Formats: sequence, structure tokens, C-alpha cells
Amino acid sequence: MKLPNMKEAAKRTKKEPNYIYEKRNIHREYNNLKYYIRTYGCQMNVHDTEEISAILEALGYTKTENYMESDLIILNTCAIRENVHDKVFGFLGRCKNLKKKNPNLILGLCGCMAQEEKVAENIKEKYPFIDIVFGTHNINELPVILQNYAGNQSINVYSIEGNVIEFNHQYKRDSKITAWVNIMYGCDKFCSYCIVPYTRGKQRSRRSADILKEINDLIKEGYQEVTLLGQNVNAYGKDLEGEITFSELLEKVSLTGIPRIRFVTSHPWDFTDDVIDVIAKYSNIMPYIHLPIQAGSNRVLKLMNRNYTKEDYLKLFDKIKDKIKNVSISTDIIVAFPGETEEDFEETLDLANYCKFDGAYTFIFSPREGTPAAKMKNELTEEEKKNRLQRLNKVINKYSKESNLKLVGTVQKVLVIGLSDKDTSKVCGYTENMKLVNIEASHDSIGQIIDVEITEAKSFSLNGKIKA
Repeated sequence: MKLPNMKEAAKRTKKEPNYIYEKRNIHREYNNLKYYIRTYGCQMNVHDTEEISAILEALGYTKTENYMESDLIILNTCAIRENVHDKVFGFLGRCKNLKKKNPNLILGLCGCMAQEEKVAENIKEKYPFIDIVFGTHNINELPVILQNYAGNQSINVYSIEGNVIEFNHQYKRDSKITAWVNIMYGCDKFCSYCIVPYTRGKQRSRRSADILKEINDLIKEGYQEVTLLGQNVNAYGKDLEGEITFSELLEKVSLTGIPRIRFVTSHPWDFTDDVIDVIAKYSNIMPYIHLPIQAGSNRVLKLMNRNYTKEDYLKLFDKIKDKIKNVSISTDIIVAFPGETEEDFEETLDLANYCKFDGAYTFIFSPREGTPAAKMKNELTEEEKKNRLQRLNKVINKYSKESNLKLVGTVQKVLVIGLSDKDTSKVCGYTENMKLVNIEASHDSIGQIIDVEITEAKSFSLNGKIKA
């Protein structure tokens, strides 16, 4: 049994990570068994689930969408906010009853929650019915963890800087049209509120040759779009001696000829002029950037340890808007950070009114144990916190709707990804600017980039019809 340790997780050295190239020749040992996996959190977690699914299916498991009929349940968890913790443990409570009916059911928890010291200790002491726990650093050990499971709780979580494991991109991808591609792992920014540097390890880049091989293989398989993933994607290459920069990687990916390229998530600190220039130069790099600001007050940004000022952000924002044609920018904003005054919050509203973001993920501050911000005093009442979030969302939604209204009557290129959730007689897809469109078009258009006339705008989506 190996439990996580937050102090160990915070350590950083100048040593380069180990690059491990695995040949995953997994034997089918669990034929006729079913697995269910539930994913919480970011795109990286979604992509990790694709790796876990591939491992389980190589072992012989078959996926089911009904957890009540499964032989193995895995929750791939997120540690960013407390409400996710509550959802995870609430679902685990339901699964506990299933184990009474099916004693052979294996219940597992992985992901960022598993990397939290308090969570792992809590599971050990109070949740003996959770059978296996593994973290973000040892997904590759899942076959051995399952093989060694003998009925007693098994917790195997490493608090390490982390390695880079290459396994010939053996994923069970959710889509045959769009694909996630990791280009780096971990983060060294240590924003005062953020648990990610502790749960994901230090910043470490994949070798560009391995990334480009994966993308070229995806092109051969017919993929239309790749999204380059990293906790701090535009810091790519800074940790690796002799590696190319993020802008150079973007250019090389563009030259593969894949129709669409996106990337998430960017940190303003690392968003350089050469990155802007490359996006502006190549038409297959989509004009959509997610650029978290987190707060509009310099005092709060300093408390957050973001290492830029509001003025720095606005200068970058204006430069992106000026250089990249028809670019859309979204952001993340935290309200009610410890010590945030009404004046600080008004500055955030002012910034939102200036930037007129196409969209934003907005949250009330959620303290994460082990981070500096968790120790900061917060004097706001719950009512005040909710009020600030509502006021901010009113501004964000206003500009999101205005941005969408500007597209009514225009023709947009849309990559059709599947059936519309709201009306299965229609299809849906995304514009170059990452606007969701529900389209009156044939199901045969799925997987294609088509011209769509926008007929109606809502706050968070568009309606359209295929251009005659």
C-alpha cells in the first residue's frame, strides 16, 4: 500500500523526467466481464479515461453504460472543487449497496482526488468497500493492480515529479473525428489556490517526434481535428533541453495538414508573440483561445500567485484580438477569493465588460487542502459569494449572446461531430471559433466540415442549416 504525500508532491528538481517506451502486450484475462467508468473534471481526465478504457478492453472487459450491471466500476476523479468531491462520494455510496448484491464487484477510484493525501487517508479509514485506488502517475500499472487484487483494499498512489510514458498512443478514443493529444504533463506554476501541481507532478514535455507521430497516425485514421493538451500547454518545451518551443510545435503540427488544430489550456505568462504569429499565419490553427484571467484585480492576482497584472493580461488580450482574424477568447474567473473586496470584484466586472469574452467558466472559490489559499481567511458570507457569481454571470452571458448574435445570417464552416443532443433529427458541430451549432443537415454530414448558415443565436449555442 502506497499513500500520497503532499510535501513530496510539491518537490521540484532540475532533473529531466524518465522517458519510458512501453509495449503494452496485455493478455485477455477478464473475458465476459463488464466495466463502467465515470469521469469528472478536465479534458486531461477525459483523455486519461480513454487510456484506462483501452487497458481494460485489452484485458477482456466490455464497456457498459449501466453501472448496475458492471463487474468493475472506476471513478476517474477531479480535485479542483469541493462539489466534485461530494458528487464522487455520493456516487460511491450508491455503489456500496451494489457490492452487497454482487460481492465480486470491484470498485475503483483514480485521478486527481486519489493524489490528495487527505482523501486517500479518508478512504483507508472510512471507505473499506473501495477496493482499488491508483493515481495519475501509474495508470499503466492497472493490469497488475487488478491481477494482484485479492479482496483487501489496495491503495497505490505515488507523489512524484513524474515520468513521460509513451505507449504507442493506445487509446479507446471517444470519437473517430476529433482527438485529444497530450503534449505535456504537470504544472510548476503553483497558483496559490490550485491543487494541480500536487496531483499531476512537475511540468514535463513529450518529445516532439512522438507527438508528431501520433498526429500523423491520427490523420491516417481519418481524424479531422486534434486538441493539444497540457495543464499549461504553451509552456511546452521549456523543461526539456534541446526541444522545440510551443510555437514551433504548433507550426509543425499545422504542416502535417490536419484540417483543424486547437489547444488548451494556456497561461498568460507563457503566451508569447511568436505563438500569436503562428496562429495568425496558419488557417488550420483555429482562431479560438482559452485564456484564464481568474481575477481582474491586481491585488487578488498577487494573492493568487498568478505572476501577471491586469495590465499585462489586457495588453496580451488586445494583441491577440488585433493580430488573429475573427478570434474568439474565453476565460476562467474565480469570485470570492479570500480577501476579495467589493472594489476588487468591481475590477473583475470592469475587465469582463472590456474584454467581452465569448464565454467563461466562472466559479466561487473552493479551498483545496494543502494549498496556500486554503489557509487564507475568507470573511464573505455564502450569500455574498453567490451574489457575486450571479452578477458576473449576468455580464458574461450578455456578451456571449451578443457574440453569437453577430453570426446570425453568416455562413460558418462547421465540423459536424454527431447527432444533436436536443433533437436527434439534427446534427451538431463546432465552428472554427468553437461555437456549438445545431444543424438541419443529413446524418451523412457527420465527420465532415460543411458550410452552415446561422439562423438563430442563443447564449450558449447556435442554430443553423446547411448552405444550399
